[in-house]
Amino acid sequence: MNRTSWTEFVLLGLLNHRTTHTVFFGALLLTFLIALFGNCLFLLLIQTGSDFQTPMYFLLSQLSFMDICQIFTIVPKMSVDFLNKKTVISLAGCGIQIFFTLTMGGGECLLLAVMSYDRYVAICKPLQYPVLMNRRICLGLSAGVWIGASFHALIHAISVIYLPFCKSNVINQFFCTVPSVLKLSCSETSAYEKGLFLGGIVLLLSPFSVILASYVSILLTVLGMKSVEGRHKAFGTCISHLCVVGIFYGAASFKYMRPGSYRTPQQDKIVSVFCDIVTPMLNPLIYSLRNRDVLAVLRKWLGKCS
Repeated sequence: MNRTSWTEFVLLGLLNHRTTHTVFFGALLLTFLIALFGNCLFLLLIQTGSDFQTPMYFLLSQLSFMDICQIFTIVPKMSVDFLNKKTVISLAGCGIQIFFTLTMGGGECLLLAVMSYDRYVAICKPLQYPVLMNRRICLGLSAGVWIGASFHALIHAISVIYLPFCKSNVINQFFCTVPSVLKLSCSETSAYEKGLFLGGIVLLLSPFSVILASYVSILLTVLGMKSVEGRHKAFGTCISHLCVVGIFYGAASFKYMRPGSYRTPQQDKIVSVFCDIVTPMLNPLIYSLRNRDVLAVLRKWLGKCS
């Protein structure tokens, strides 16, 4: 079959205009605003605080920036569609959404591995920390995360856009994703879907193996410490990161590592809400509430304001 001359897709969306869905839309919008405010505030604290000019906080600022980009890629478009009752997206817009969501998702996956390595060096090799995590290495690791994630996303975005489409142009999602667009293609995509599935496993499990190895080493080092205060301090610097890792990998594994035969559109939508909208709201809350230095600076700011 010949490829159709489509220039746009129709998104079925997450919500209709029933009262309960309107309330749910309000909750999603509130989640978006909290995520935006929390991450922007966290970025501001890190950029202006003299105590935060360390590799750990530099990496945290990268995480906050990724979260901001992720929610901006999805929520504003979804909100406008809901309010205007118009759920159309252009082919180019669909490709852009796929590129940015995959870049931010893949980038966060890789960044969490770099952050775990940073904690490993800080706790297990404290004397070598200034050398092993100096500014040049830190910038290089960050650049590697962005380049790797962007390259991975670009491959999929281009591949999907140039597929031959001859089925319906209705996407059963509230934003463009690779699996949802693949269903509209009239070409044989089973090999690509298997590659996508295997690629998702590699992208998730490779960084996770680094995280696991780092925290096993950290645990062994901490258990060998004689000082109880030292143990508490070491665990305190890691617990926030472990919470974020657990939330991210739990949602991402369910989202990306399920074969297509086990997926339903409704499940995909719910998981996407949690993974792409709720998680960016939780990250700054977890890091700020568990970090004494951040809380101290916040109290100082609030004291000045009052």
